[in-house]
Amino acid sequence: MIELFHDIDFEYLESDNSLVIYNDCIESLKKMEADSVDLIFADPPYNLGKDFGNDSDSWKDRQKYLEWCYTWIDECFRVLKDNGTFYLMNSTQNIPYISIYLQEHYNIVNDIVWAYDSSGVQSKKKFGSLYEPILMATKTDKAKYTFNYQDILIEAKTGAKRGLIDYRKNPPQPYNTKKVPGNVWEFPRVRFKMDEYENHPSQKPEMLLQRIIQASSNPDEIVLDPFGGSFSTAGVAVKLGRRAISMDINKEYFKIGIRRTGISKTYKGEILQKDKSRKTNNTSKKSHIKNNNIQLSLFDI
Repeated sequence: MIELFHDIDFEYLESDNSLVIYNDCIESLKKMEADSVDLIFADPPYNLGKDFGNDSDSWKDRQKYLEWCYTWIDECFRVLKDNGTFYLMNSTQNIPYISIYLQEHYNIVNDIVWAYDSSGVQSKKKFGSLYEPILMATKTDKAKYTFNYQDILIEAKTGAKRGLIDYRKNPPQPYNTKKVPGNVWEFPRVRFKMDEYENHPSQKPEMLLQRIIQASSNPDEIVLDPFGGSFSTAGVAVKLGRRAISMDINKEYFKIGIRRTGISKTYKGEILQKDKSRKTNNTSKKSHIKNNNIQLSLFDI
């Protein structure tokens, strides 16, 4: 997949189904061919002061942070195919600005809420924050984007579970036992003792990424993550038979990507092993600590 890039001056490693890039995402995206990616999932630093090892989450000026976001968002849409899909996450503080930008320049398909439980410390002065927003977007409102609803069906917990009959149908039939998920998704956050845990301060659950990748891409299509981080997106994409392109400017996260997508078990003579130590300096400097329940992953990556 490196053939999708020109003027390559960055470090990378690849296999048949994974390309991992060690470089700034904006610089890398600018070197990438337009209209070449089927699905993008972007989970950037939220400007909340988390420790990503490179001071990339501390912007003193919100407007400059948002301008930075608009720059890589535009580059993402440039490399996205006309009928591709773009999922974007950010904090509740920033998402209204980003949403307006997408509405003015592109097309929002869904506003999604990722909700999770928390038994940790919560504010005594206001309601605690127990969700993160996700925007699902396309280039235009005429895009014929992929939506494999049959691959993401979940249990219907209403009439079907109680064996009720839907008399509106002719002839009357039991309620459906499966349904397409709504726009409120309940997945537990990734915690220290979970199998999928990586030493990263902002890791997203594999089950959440599985839903996005299965719904909005097909086998052998290209899934791009410009902020690789724990490389959960790439790891799940490879497991699901997609091809993954991921980027990160942190060398330790770059090595996670090499290991987690199966490119190699070593890097320059170093044996790549999962770091199961707890990330101690990973709490927001501007928000309260959030904890959640433990749930095993669908994948053993």
